Amino acid sequence: MNAAVHARRLTALIVDDEPLAREGIRLLLEAHTRPLHIHEAANGVQALEYMRLQPPDIVFLDVQMPELDGFEVARQLDVERMPAIVFVTAHDKYAIQAFEINAIDYLLKPVARERFAQTMERVEMRLQIQGESGRQIMAMLQSMSAPPKYIERLAIRSSGKTFFVMISDVDWIQAAENYVQLHLRSTRHLFHVPINTLQASLDPKLFMRIHRSKIVNTRQIKELESGEHGEFVLVLESGVRLQSSRTYHDAIKAWAANPF
Repeated sequence: MNAAVHARRLTALIVDDEPLAREGIRLLLEAHTRPLHIHEAANGVQALEYMRLQPPDIVFLDVQMPELDGFEVARQLDVERMPAIVFVTAHDKYAIQAFEINAIDYLLKPVARERFAQTMERVEMRLQIQGESGRQIMAMLQSMSAPPKYIERLAIRSSGKTFFVMISDVDWIQAAENYVQLHLRSTRHLFHVPINTLQASLDPKLFMRIHRSKIVNTRQIKELESGEHGEFVLVLESGVRLQSSRTYHDAIKAWAANPF
Protein backbone atom coordinates (compact mmCIF):
# COMPACT_ATOMS: atom_id res chain seq x y z
CA MET A 1 0.00 0.00 0.00
CA ASN A 2 1.25 3.49 -0.74
CA ALA A 3 2.59 5.42 2.23
CA ALA A 4 -0.17 8.06 2.31
CA VAL A 5 -2.97 5.50 2.58
CA HIS A 6 -1.07 3.37 5.05
CA ALA A 7 -0.21 6.30 7.34
CA ARG A 8 -3.77 7.38 8.14
CA ARG A 9 -6.55 5.52 9.86
CA LEU A 10 -9.07 4.33 7.29
CA THR A 11 -12.81 4.94 7.51
CA ALA A 12 -15.30 2.11 7.00
CA LEU A 13 -19.04 2.46 6.44
CA ILE A 14 -21.41 -0.45 7.10
CA VAL A 15 -24.69 -0.24 5.18
CA ASP A 16 -27.42 -2.72 6.09
CA ASP A 17 -31.06 -2.43 7.10
CA GLU A 18 -30.61 -5.22 9.66
CA PRO A 19 -29.04 -4.05 12.97
CA LEU A 20 -27.68 -7.50 13.79
CA ALA A 21 -25.98 -7.72 10.40
CA ARG A 22 -24.33 -4.33 10.95
CA GLU A 23 -23.20 -5.42 14.42
CA GLY A 24 -21.65 -8.58 12.99
CA ILE A 25 -19.55 -6.65 10.47
CA ARG A 26 -18.60 -4.08 13.14
CA LEU A 27 -17.31 -6.81 15.48
CA LEU A 28 -15.18 -8.27 12.68
CA LEU A 29 -13.80 -4.84 11.82
CA GLU A 30 -13.00 -4.05 15.45
CA ALA A 31 -11.07 -7.32 15.69
CA HIS A 32 -9.12 -6.53 12.52
CA THR A 33 -5.40 -5.83 12.97
CA ARG A 34 -5.64 -2.39 11.40
CA PRO A 35 -7.49 0.33 13.40
CA LEU A 36 -10.49 1.80 11.56
CA HIS A 37 -13.03 4.57 12.04
CA ILE A 38 -16.35 2.70 11.75
CA HIS A 39 -19.68 4.28 10.81
CA GLU A 40 -23.09 2.78 10.03
CA ALA A 41 -26.07 3.51 7.78
CA ALA A 42 -29.43 1.76 8.09
CA ASN A 43 -30.44 2.20 4.45
CA GLY A 44 -29.28 3.31 1.02
CA VAL A 45 -30.46 6.91 1.41
CA GLN A 46 -28.48 7.39 4.63
CA ALA A 47 -25.46 5.78 2.99
CA LEU A 48 -25.52 8.17 0.03
CA GLU A 49 -25.90 11.19 2.29
CA TYR A 50 -22.94 10.10 4.40
CA MET A 51 -20.71 9.25 1.43
CA ARG A 52 -21.39 12.54 -0.33
CA LEU A 53 -20.39 14.50 2.77
CA GLN A 54 -17.52 12.33 3.92
CA PRO A 55 -16.40 9.66 1.40
CA PRO A 56 -15.19 6.57 3.31
CA ASP A 57 -12.33 4.32 2.25
CA ILE A 58 -14.31 1.07 2.56
CA VAL A 59 -18.04 0.38 2.31
CA PHE A 60 -19.70 -2.88 3.32
CA LEU A 61 -22.83 -2.61 1.22
CA ASP A 62 -25.81 -4.92 1.62
CA VAL A 63 -27.23 -6.00 -1.74
CA GLN A 64 -30.88 -6.37 -0.72
CA MET A 65 -32.39 -3.37 1.05
CA PRO A 66 -35.85 -1.80 0.76
CA GLU A 67 -36.39 1.29 -1.42
CA LEU A 68 -32.75 1.74 -2.46
CA ASP A 69 -30.74 -1.48 -2.84
CA GLY A 70 -26.98 -1.83 -2.82
CA PHE A 71 -26.67 -1.84 -6.62
CA GLU A 72 -28.55 1.46 -6.93
CA VAL A 73 -26.43 3.02 -4.19
CA ALA A 74 -23.26 2.06 -6.08
CA ARG A 75 -24.66 3.41 -9.37
CA GLN A 76 -25.18 6.84 -7.80
CA LEU A 77 -21.60 7.20 -6.59
CA ASP A 78 -18.90 9.21 -8.32
CA VAL A 79 -16.62 6.72 -10.08
CA GLU A 80 -13.50 8.80 -9.44
CA ARG A 81 -14.27 9.04 -5.69
CA MET A 82 -15.72 5.58 -5.27
CA PRO A 83 -14.52 3.74 -2.17
CA ALA A 84 -13.51 0.09 -2.02
CA ILE A 85 -16.93 -1.57 -2.00
CA VAL A 86 -17.55 -4.98 -0.45
CA PHE A 87 -20.99 -6.23 -1.39
CA VAL A 88 -22.79 -8.30 1.24
CA THR A 89 -25.46 -10.79 0.19
CA ALA A 90 -27.55 -13.47 1.89
CA HIS A 91 -28.15 -15.95 -0.91
CA ASP A 92 -27.85 -14.41 -4.37
CA LYS A 93 -25.46 -16.90 -5.96
CA TYR A 94 -25.76 -15.34 -9.42
CA ALA A 95 -24.67 -11.96 -8.07
CA ILE A 96 -21.73 -13.68 -6.41
CA GLN A 97 -20.68 -15.17 -9.73
CA ALA A 98 -20.79 -11.71 -11.30
CA PHE A 99 -18.62 -10.31 -8.50
CA GLU A 100 -16.05 -13.06 -9.02
CA ILE A 101 -15.89 -12.55 -12.79
CA ASN A 102 -15.28 -8.83 -12.30
CA ALA A 103 -12.92 -9.33 -9.34
CA ILE A 104 -15.34 -7.55 -6.98
CA ASP A 105 -15.17 -8.37 -3.27
CA TYR A 106 -18.22 -9.78 -1.53
CA LEU A 107 -19.23 -11.39 1.74
CA LEU A 108 -21.88 -14.07 2.11
CA LYS A 109 -24.12 -13.95 5.19
CA PRO A 110 -23.48 -15.23 7.78
CA VAL A 111 -19.97 -13.85 7.45
CA ALA A 112 -17.19 -16.29 8.32
CA ARG A 113 -14.13 -14.84 10.09
CA GLU A 114 -11.71 -16.50 7.65
CA ARG A 115 -13.58 -15.17 4.62
CA PHE A 116 -13.66 -11.70 6.15
CA ALA A 117 -9.88 -11.76 6.59
CA GLN A 118 -9.47 -12.66 2.90
CA THR A 119 -11.74 -9.81 1.91
CA MET A 120 -9.78 -7.31 3.99
CA GLU A 121 -6.57 -8.41 2.29
CA ARG A 122 -8.19 -7.73 -1.08
CA VAL A 123 -9.42 -4.34 0.13
CA GLU A 124 -5.91 -3.36 1.25
CA MET A 125 -4.62 -4.21 -2.22
CA ARG A 126 -7.45 -2.29 -3.91
CA LEU A 127 -6.69 0.89 -1.99
CA GLN A 128 -3.28 1.01 -3.63
CA ILE A 129 -4.85 1.76 -7.01
CA GLN A 130 -7.09 4.81 -6.78
CA GLY A 131 -10.10 4.76 -9.11
CA GLU A 132 -9.57 1.22 -10.41
CA SER A 133 -12.07 -0.30 -7.96
CA GLY A 134 -14.76 2.15 -9.06
CA ARG A 135 -14.31 1.39 -12.75
CA GLN A 136 -14.49 -2.36 -12.09
CA ILE A 137 -17.64 -2.00 -10.00
CA MET A 138 -19.34 0.07 -12.71
CA ALA A 139 -18.38 -2.55 -15.30
CA MET A 140 -19.94 -5.22 -13.10
CA LEU A 141 -23.13 -3.22 -12.58
CA GLN A 142 -23.43 -2.60 -16.30
CA SER A 143 -23.06 -6.31 -17.06
CA MET A 144 -25.73 -7.15 -14.51
CA SER A 145 -28.17 -4.53 -15.79
CA ALA A 146 -27.79 -5.98 -19.31
CA PRO A 147 -27.44 -9.74 -18.72
CA PRO A 148 -26.56 -12.03 -21.64
CA LYS A 149 -29.45 -13.21 -23.79
CA TYR A 150 -30.03 -16.95 -23.89
CA ILE A 151 -31.76 -18.85 -26.67
CA GLU A 152 -35.43 -19.70 -26.22
CA ARG A 153 -35.92 -21.99 -29.22
CA LEU A 154 -34.02 -24.01 -31.81
CA ALA A 155 -34.82 -24.40 -35.49
CA ILE A 156 -34.61 -28.09 -36.43
CA ARG A 157 -34.23 -28.90 -40.14
CA SER A 158 -35.26 -32.33 -41.34
CA SER A 159 -36.46 -33.74 -44.70
CA GLY A 160 -36.66 -30.32 -46.29
CA LYS A 161 -38.71 -28.85 -43.46
CA THR A 162 -37.92 -26.61 -40.52
CA PHE A 163 -39.74 -26.93 -37.23
CA PHE A 164 -39.10 -25.31 -33.90
CA VAL A 165 -38.36 -26.69 -30.45
CA MET A 166 -38.80 -24.52 -27.38
CA ILE A 167 -35.74 -24.87 -25.15
CA SER A 168 -37.94 -25.03 -22.03
CA ASP A 169 -39.56 -28.20 -23.46
CA VAL A 170 -36.23 -30.04 -23.58
CA ASP A 171 -35.83 -32.48 -20.67
CA TRP A 172 -32.15 -33.17 -21.20
CA ILE A 173 -29.39 -32.96 -23.79
CA GLN A 174 -26.85 -35.59 -24.75
CA ALA A 175 -23.61 -35.08 -26.67
CA ALA A 176 -23.10 -37.06 -29.87
CA GLU A 177 -19.69 -36.03 -31.27
CA ASN A 178 -20.33 -32.69 -33.06
CA TYR A 179 -24.06 -33.05 -32.53
CA VAL A 180 -26.39 -33.04 -29.57
CA GLN A 181 -29.51 -35.09 -29.10
CA LEU A 182 -32.41 -33.16 -27.62
CA HIS A 183 -34.60 -35.33 -25.41
CA LEU A 184 -38.17 -34.11 -25.07
CA ARG A 185 -40.94 -35.96 -23.26
CA SER A 186 -42.05 -37.96 -26.30
CA THR A 187 -39.55 -37.14 -29.07
CA ARG A 188 -35.84 -36.81 -29.80
CA HIS A 189 -34.10 -34.47 -32.21
CA LEU A 190 -30.54 -34.39 -33.49
CA PHE A 191 -29.03 -30.92 -33.74
CA HIS A 192 -25.70 -30.07 -35.36
CA VAL A 193 -23.79 -28.18 -32.64
CA PRO A 194 -21.12 -29.25 -30.09
CA ILE A 195 -22.45 -29.54 -26.55
CA ASN A 196 -20.03 -26.91 -25.20
CA THR A 197 -21.23 -24.37 -27.77
CA LEU A 198 -24.87 -25.06 -26.97
CA GLN A 199 -24.29 -24.84 -23.23
CA ALA A 200 -22.89 -21.31 -23.58
CA SER A 201 -26.24 -20.24 -25.07
CA LEU A 202 -28.41 -21.88 -22.40
CA ASP A 203 -29.76 -20.08 -19.36
CA PRO A 204 -27.79 -21.47 -16.35
CA LYS A 205 -30.88 -20.90 -14.21
CA LEU A 206 -32.68 -23.51 -16.30
CA PHE A 207 -30.00 -25.92 -17.50
CA MET A 208 -27.19 -27.61 -15.56
CA ARG A 209 -24.21 -29.62 -16.82
CA ILE A 210 -24.01 -32.92 -14.93
CA HIS A 211 -21.57 -34.82 -17.15
CA ARG A 212 -19.23 -33.99 -20.02
CA SER A 213 -21.91 -35.44 -22.31
CA LYS A 214 -25.12 -34.48 -20.45
CA ILE A 215 -27.04 -31.30 -19.67
CA VAL A 216 -30.33 -31.42 -17.79
CA ASN A 217 -33.33 -29.12 -17.52
CA THR A 218 -33.40 -28.50 -13.76
CA ARG A 219 -37.18 -28.00 -13.77
CA GLN A 220 -37.53 -31.61 -14.83
CA ILE A 221 -35.52 -33.05 -11.93
CA LYS A 222 -37.83 -34.94 -9.57
CA GLU A 223 -35.37 -36.71 -7.28
CA LEU A 224 -31.67 -36.84 -6.54
CA GLU A 225 -29.93 -40.02 -5.40
CA SER A 226 -26.36 -40.19 -4.09
CA GLY A 227 -24.00 -42.70 -5.65
CA GLU A 228 -21.16 -44.57 -3.99
CA HIS A 229 -18.29 -42.67 -5.58
CA GLY A 230 -19.35 -39.03 -5.46
CA GLU A 231 -21.71 -39.16 -8.41
CA PHE A 232 -25.47 -38.57 -8.39
CA VAL A 233 -28.41 -40.19 -10.11
CA LEU A 234 -30.96 -37.63 -11.24
CA VAL A 235 -34.51 -38.91 -11.68
CA LEU A 236 -36.58 -36.80 -14.08
CA GLU A 237 -40.33 -36.27 -14.10
CA SER A 238 -40.48 -38.55 -17.15
CA GLY A 239 -38.88 -41.37 -15.16
CA VAL A 240 -35.55 -41.12 -16.99
CA ARG A 241 -32.54 -41.72 -14.73
CA LEU A 242 -29.36 -39.81 -15.52
CA GLN A 243 -26.03 -40.46 -13.83
CA SER A 244 -23.68 -37.55 -13.27
CA SER A 245 -19.90 -37.66 -13.08
CA ARG A 246 -17.87 -36.81 -9.99
CA THR A 247 -16.51 -33.72 -11.77
CA TYR A 248 -19.90 -32.05 -11.33
CA HIS A 249 -20.53 -33.23 -7.76
CA ASP A 250 -20.05 -29.83 -6.11
CA ALA A 251 -22.17 -27.96 -8.69
CA ILE A 252 -25.07 -30.40 -8.31
CA LYS A 253 -24.79 -30.38 -4.53
CA ALA A 254 -24.89 -26.57 -4.48
CA TRP A 255 -27.91 -26.53 -6.80
CA ALA A 256 -29.77 -29.01 -4.56
CA ALA A 257 -29.08 -27.10 -1.32
CA ASN A 258 -31.75 -24.96 0.30
CA PRO A 259 -30.97 -21.19 0.15
CA PHE A 260 -31.25 -20.71 3.91
